This record gives sequence, structure tokens and C-alpha cells, in this order.
Amino acid sequence: MSKFSLIATGGTFDIIHRGHLTLLSDAFVIADKVIIGLTSDELAEKKGKITINKYEKRLENLIAIISKEFPNSLFQINKLDNDFGPAILEQGVEALIVSDETSNQGTVLNQLRAEKKLAPVKIITVPMFLAKDGTRISTTRIKNSEIDTEGNLSSID
Repeated sequence: MSKFSLIATGGTFDIIHRGHLTLLSDAFVIADKVIIGLTSDELAEKKGKITINKYEKRLENLIAIISKEFPNSLFQINKLDNDFGPAILEQGVEALIVSDETSNQGTVLNQLRAEKKLAPVKIITVPMFLAKDGTRISTTRIKNSEIDTEGNLSSID
């Protein structure tokens, strides 16, 4: 039996890396079902993110990696047009999994839930996965060819 029946998490998942897999792994370990908010192209652009992959490709990649890495896990993916998606309205959501980088979102989410007369969710912060150089792994660093998706430093000849 998992600790929670239903939890939520989210991200852009442009280039899926070890940090994303750590976040998802922690989510699937503690919950029977995970709602994953996948940032829309419009929201990504509004946040100043330049994605390599459009929403449909990111969705396809995310489903493929979850099916491969976390077989038999229950999940649903919702398109995020705002920072919280179904986590604001879904009464059954018991927890929100966030990274160190997005941990402040939990406080905002619980304020919005309180306005809607919904119970607060537990905020679970997953530490950022560090690359081999001790700095956080990120899609930006991968795009800049500093590291690969596992956090290994790119070799410059």
C-alpha cells in the first residue's frame, strides 16, 4: 500500500533527464496514482522557455519513458496551461511533488485550494539531481552541451 492514493507533479519535460526520472520515481514509489502536469507550448513560452520539442512530442516521449522505466504505474497526464492544472481543483489530490527549484509553488497551491474550500496538500520536495560537477542537472545545461541526460560532463577535445 502506497503512502498516498493520488499525488500531482509537473514539468516541461523537454529533454527527459536523470533529474526528471528521479522526480517521477519518487512520485511513483509513494503514490497509487500520479497526475503529471505537462506544460503547454504556450505556458512554456510565457515562462521564457525555448523548447526543442513541441507539446505533442514531449507528451509522446513522456509516455514512452514512463512505460519503459515505471511499468504498471498508474498515471494521467494533463496539459498545463497554468502553473497548477488539476492540482487546484482535484479534491482527491493529497500531495504535490516539487523540486528544490519549484518548492515555493506548494504554498501558492495551498492558498488557491483554500480559496476553493479544498483541503491543503502535503508538499514533498525532491532534491535536485546533481550532475558530475556538483551542479544541478537541467535541460538548459543539456541543450548547451555542458552535460548529457545522465549528468556526465561533456568532453571537450
